[in-house]
Amino acid sequence: MKGWISSVLILIVALPVFSSCEAISSLFDNDRKAIAKVGSHKLSQSDISTLVPPGTSHEDSMKIVMQYINSWASDLVFADIAEAQLSKQEKDVSREVEEYRKALLKYRYEQRYVNERLDTSVTHDELLEYYESHKQKFVADVPMVKAHFMRIAADSPNIDLIMKNMASDNVEDMVYVDSLACSSADRYTDYGGKWIRIVELAEDFGQSDYTKLLSRMRNSFIQVKDTDYDRMDIAYISDFVQAGEPLPLEYCEPEIRGILIGIRRHELVTDLEQDLLEDARAKGKFVIY
Repeated sequence: MKGWISSVLILIVALPVFSSCEAISSLFDNDRKAIAKVGSHKLSQSDISTLVPPGTSHEDSMKIVMQYINSWASDLVFADIAEAQLSKQEKDVSREVEEYRKALLKYRYEQRYVNERLDTSVTHDELLEYYESHKQKFVADVPMVKAHFMRIAADSPNIDLIMKNMASDNVEDMVYVDSLACSSADRYTDYGGKWIRIVELAEDFGQSDYTKLLSRMRNSFIQVKDTDYDRMDIAYISDFVQAGEPLPLEYCEPEIRGILIGIRRHELVTDLEQDLLEDARAKGKFVIY
């Protein structure tokens, strides 16, 4: 036993010194297709033929192959030693296998049952009702903003005109801002019109401390001049939520939608289990003595 284990370990350690799969296969003159073996187990070239993605370098290919071979060998070494050393009772895993099989079958049937019946549509009223009933769960840990951000040359003649129109609610003014920004600004974004965490806006200003950024806000505008690059970063804050205040429903919608669908999924599974038990009782399949 000890000698056999040693030979296997020598094989595993020796494998990385070969520079290619062909070199490894030369170990086995009686089976040119084998590239490694552990006891009576052999790993063939076909077993690893799909491991390496096309275009992978030679060095990376060897790393991938060697990692797989050593993992394969390690599993077999443990399995063979366990087979030899464990008692008959310890090796009896039939109960665990059967329990796992039943759990897997149950899970697969539940998935099919739920997927065939689950309603994933959620109305605005349902979202609002859940939001109002659980508002304490949806609190901003940092300020949230709706903003427009612009990076523009500090001496651009269009800065004042763009800023004036950025603060407008008029659609035509916003279209005009977009056209001006395209021709004048290095960057212009409204973040898709969505609520964002203030830290995201601070990152665009190149600042890690958002409190310093907010301290520069005047009349909903934040301006930071970068003299090193002769540019101006400007943000217009069209809406604002303080830290500790309830998050906007609009921001919470995806999370609430997932929660509501999850509740429906749970109810379907619970009802299924109850219906199956009641049906089994009615048919005499399930009896409590």
